[in-house]
Formats: sequence, C-alpha cells, structure tokens
Amino acid sequence: MSTAEHQQVHSGRHKAELDCAPSHGQISDSMDIAKLCQQSPLWLGSAHYPSPLVLRQALSAAQTGVVTLGLRRIKAEQADSGLVDWLKSQGLNILPNTAGCHTVQEAVLLAQVGRELFDCSWIKLEIIGDDYSLAPHMGRLIEATALLSEQGFAVLPYCTEDLVLCQELVDAGAKALMPWGAPIGTGQGLRNPKGLWELRQRFAHLPMLVDAGLGKPSQAAQAMEMGYDAVLLNTAVAKAHDPVAMAEAFALAVRAGRLAYGSGMMAEREQANASTTLLDRPFWQQA
Repeated sequence: MSTAEHQQVHSGRHKAELDCAPSHGQISDSMDIAKLCQQSPLWLGSAHYPSPLVLRQALSAAQTGVVTLGLRRIKAEQADSGLVDWLKSQGLNILPNTAGCHTVQEAVLLAQVGRELFDCSWIKLEIIGDDYSLAPHMGRLIEATALLSEQGFAVLPYCTEDLVLCQELVDAGAKALMPWGAPIGTGQGLRNPKGLWELRQRFAHLPMLVDAGLGKPSQAAQAMEMGYDAVLLNTAVAKAHDPVAMAEAFALAVRAGRLAYGSGMMAEREQANASTTLLDRPFWQQA
C-alpha cells in the first residue's frame, strides 16, 4: 500500500470513528482503541513525577484521555495520593500495564488483577526479555497475548518493530500494536524510523501507538507524521525541568504531526527544485 493510499484509509477510518470515545470499562476491541486515539493522541504514564500535584497538572496540560498505571505500584499510589480516584473523577481512562514482568504467568496474573481492580478488560502487555535494554520478549508476548485474548482481554502489547513477530501478535489476538521508538527511558527517539514506517504501512487498519523512548516533542510529531494513531510516553514529561510545560509541548507536537500527516506532505526529492520560476530559462529546463 502506497503512502497516499494509507493516508486515505487512515483518514477514512478516523472520519468513521468521530463518535464519542468509549467510556472506561467498555474498551473491548480495535475500534474502541482507535476512537480513543482519535480523541486523545497523547497517552501518558504516571510514574516518576516530582509530586502528585505536578502529575495531575501535567495530565491536564497534556489534554490526555488515557493514563497508564503499573499494576505493581497501584497500592502505593492509592495510599500516597488517591491517584486512581482522581483519575476516575476526571473521566480519564486507566490503562493497566504489566510493567516489570518477565514471564507469561506473571503477566497473565497481573492482567487478571487489573481487571478486578478497575472493572476493565484492556491491558498494556509488557514482558521484558532483557534487563539491560528492557527489550520486550516477543515470544512470550505472543503466548501471553493468545492466553489473555481467550479470556476476553483487549491486549495492547509493547513490542519491537519486527514485522513477522508483530503479525504473530495480531494473529494471537492483539487489538493494537505498541512498538518502541527506543529503549524505555532513553529519550533517543525513533531509532529505526524506516522500520516503524514499514510497520505502520503493513498494519494500516490496526490502531498503532509508538511507545517508549521518546524524549522530545519533535520525536512525537515525527511518529504522528508517519501515520501512527497516538504516542505513549512517561519519562520525557515526568523528568523534564517543568513537566507541566513539557506536557503541553508534547500535546501541541502530537496535534501538529497528525495535522501534517492528514494534510498530505510533499514527497522527498533527490535534487533541488527552485520554488521560483526562472523567466530567463527555457521551460524544459525548469522541470
């Protein structure tokens, strides 16, 4: 599928999904996730902020509709700041995640805990395969995705940009794909933009979010210019000198990237092409 064809499909899908986003607890399939991405293309994590107050201000500045919560730290957050109750009071969608898991059994158990805690059946599935790079273990992700899909979960796996293995995730029941831009917390941006672009082209009808590794608003805009439906980030905002201002910056960048993609960007050229017509040169030399 060409870039132009994908833009047409992508924009057509979004136009068909401009209804109100599904309320929390009703997110069960790819269409629900796509609607959320359309309503809120910037999703934020909730860890590492200087204080609960700064977190709340940053979430408001980001105009996000989706906040991820690590299931291993839910109890601490509740006791410390009443974060979960506040998120619900603001109408924000809580996306539980299995951050820190290394095995299929751990991830499946945590997903089940998340469903009980929040009365929802969607899960950001993380299974780490390498403690140094925090790279996802794709084989275990595929196995866990199949198990959780059979149990009625809408699974959003944190994955690499490997085309073949991502197809296996989709075949196992994944309702969206969340490929990394770079290792978690590095701020390196899109280390393999060509691979991410090819992945977006291949799965044109599936909701896709770039997750992890973004450090600058321009990097988020770059992902949206490729046609990604949303981005998910945490450290880039939480560790900024001014998290609230940075959240606003990312919100503006994401909107700019989406608008640019939908507007149809010019094709790159190998050679320079003057934007001003040269009156003293024959027309056949002006092409």
